[in-house]
Amino acid sequence: MKFELLKTSNAYAARAGLIQTDHGPVETPVFMPVGTRGTVKALTNEELISASASIILGNTYHLYLRPGMDVIREGGGLHKFMNWHRPILTDSGGYQVFSLAHMRKIEGDVTTFRSHIDGSLHTLSPEKSMEIQRMLGSDIVMVFDECTPYPCDYATAKESLTRTHRWERLSREAFDATDPLWGHTQALFAIVQGSVYEDLRMESAAYLTNLDFDGYAIGGLAVGEPKAIMYELTGKVCQQLPAEKPRYLMGVGKPEDIIHSIARGVDMMDCVLPTRNARNGTLYTRRGKINIKRAEFSKDFSPLDPECPCPACQNHSKAYLHHLYKTGEITGLRLNSLHNITFFLQLVREARQSIQEGRFSKFYENFCQTYPMEEDHSAKNAASRERRRKS
Repeated sequence: MKFELLKTSNAYAARAGLIQTDHGPVETPVFMPVGTRGTVKALTNEELISASASIILGNTYHLYLRPGMDVIREGGGLHKFMNWHRPILTDSGGYQVFSLAHMRKIEGDVTTFRSHIDGSLHTLSPEKSMEIQRMLGSDIVMVFDECTPYPCDYATAKESLTRTHRWERLSREAFDATDPLWGHTQALFAIVQGSVYEDLRMESAAYLTNLDFDGYAIGGLAVGEPKAIMYELTGKVCQQLPAEKPRYLMGVGKPEDIIHSIARGVDMMDCVLPTRNARNGTLYTRRGKINIKRAEFSKDFSPLDPECPCPACQNHSKAYLHHLYKTGEITGLRLNSLHNITFFLQLVREARQSIQEGRFSKFYENFCQTYPMEEDHSAKNAASRERRRKS
C-alpha cells in the first residue's frame, strides 16, 4: 500500500490524498460503507459502484463465525467470495468482543467469547485475528485492540491501553511473520486508544508511531462521549500522527461528524449509520435528516433531495418512498439504503474536491451554517447507561 498526500487546507487541517492498493486506488478523504457479513445490507456490488464506493469494510468477528474460514478459504478469499474487486478493509474483531462484554472473558492475551448465533465457545487473540484477516485477504488489516466504553475511569483506561499496546505489538509480530495468501499485498493499521484522556491518547499515538505502521486509526471515540470531546481529541491525535500516513477515525458517523473530522485531519471514516438508519426510515438530505415514516410525506410528491443523483431521488417522490416504507416493501429499504450511501459518499467527495481546489474553508463554513446539527444527547445517555450498570 502506498499513500500520497496531495493537498492540504490552509485554514484547517483537512487534506486530500491517494491510497494505492493492489485492488485499485482510494481517494481520500473517503467514507467507507460497512459490509459486515460480506455485503453492505440491501445493496448489490453494482449499486455500490454506481454510488462511487471505492472501498468497503468487512467484519472479522462475523465472517469468522459465518460463513467461517473454511468457506472463505475454498472461495478464494473475501474479494473473490463476494465478487468485489475494489479494496476491502477488515476490522480485527476487537470492537465486537467489546460490544458483547457480557459474553466474553479476557485472560492474558486471549479473549474467550460465546457466539451470538448459537452460544458456541470461541477465542480471539492478536495472533488469531491476524490469521483470520490473512485468510480474508483484505487490503487493509486492523490490529487487535480493546475498545473502552464511555464513561470509563482513568485507571481502567490506563490498564486497557497497556493491554491494547501489547496486543498491537503482538499483532504486528504475527502479521510480519506471515505472508499474504491470495497474491496481493496487505497493509497493517494501528489503533490509537486512551478513552477521553488526552495524555493517554498522546501516549498511544507516540508509542504506535514508533512502531511504524502503514496507517493509523483512532478508536474508542463515537461511543457515547460528548461531541466536543470527540472533535477535540480527534484534532489533537491527528496532529501527533505522521503526515505521510493515512488517518482513520473508526465508527464515524453522522454527516456533521464526518465533515468536522475531515476539518481536523482525518482521511478515512466508516459507519453502519447510513444503511441502518435507512432501514428505519431515516434519510439524509442537504437540509438535514427526515423520517420518511411521518404522515406529512404521504402526499409529498417532491423528490427527497433534488441534488442527489441516486435512483430514489431521481425517479421517485417522498410520497412513494413513504408508501413503500409503510407497506413494508423491500424495494423501499433498498432505495432508502442506496440514497443514504450515495448522500454520504457524495458529501465526502465534495469535501475532497473543495480541498483540492483550495476552498475547503468556504465549504466547511457553509456546511456548518446550513446543515442542521443534531442535539448532543451524550451526557444524558451516559448517565442512563451508568444507572443501568449500577442497578
